[in-house]
Amino acid sequence: MDKIREKMSALRTEADNAVTRAEAAEAKNKQYEQQLLEKEQTITSLNVQIARLDGELEASESKLQEAKSAQADGEHSKTTNDSLARKIVLLEEELDAAEKNVKETTEKLRQVDVKAEHFERQVQRVEQERDQWETKYEEMVAKFKASQAELDELVKGMEGV
Repeated sequence: MDKIREKMSALRTEADNAVTRAEAAEAKNKQYEQQLLEKEQTITSLNVQIARLDGELEASESKLQEAKSAQADGEHSKTTNDSLARKIVLLEEELDAAEKNVKETTEKLRQVDVKAEHFERQVQRVEQERDQWETKYEEMVAKFKASQAELDELVKGMEGV
């Protein structure tokens, strides 16, 4: 009986040890389950954060694409603006040259008008002188004819004498 008691005592000790180990294992299991739950919550939180960051990334990429497009449009506009500015400068230079040419041409035309008026006055004066000379010529021709007629009459009158 002592052996049985010893065996029983050993079995109780063994059972107590087994219960202690089982309780320790259950505590570890609870601890692991708690850690697993925390890890799952962390994973869920991280998945939500990843989804949010993916959305932000897509929005940022969209904004980046819009910014690149706006930059390209801006560069195109700048290029167009520069081209138009150069055209304006060239047109202004052409306008200045044309205005200078118009001024020079206007001045030359004015000088030609002045010379034309001067020559017209000279032509009028020369025409008046010509008319006067023609009148004198006609008067002289008439006097010459009258003198010739007188001379002819005088010659006839002398021949008859």
